[in-house]
Amino acid sequence: MSNLATYALVIAVSMGTTAMLANRKRATNPDASADSRLASNGAFQDGMYLGKLAAENGQPRRLAVGRWSTDQDRASFTAGYERGYIESLARAIP
Repeated sequence: MSNLATYALVIAVSMGTTAMLANRKRATNPDASADSRLASNGAFQDGMYLGKLAAENGQPRRLAVGRWSTDQDRASFTAGYERGYIESLARAIP
């Protein structure tokens, strides 16, 4: 039961982070959808890949945000990592 609560908390944090990033970008470019912006964001995609890889290999969450120089890129990387990690774990749960 503890694992289920942990997964729910991680999903909630990930969704909140993604929503926060989407709202911040909407003011500068209202016509672009959130998914298309995230799909073209290198930091987000890098985070998704590394998060997915970590979850598939059974590794704990370790965010390497130091690889990105701006706060915006770090936030995008974190959101991508969380999403990739959570989605990979969600696929593994029967």
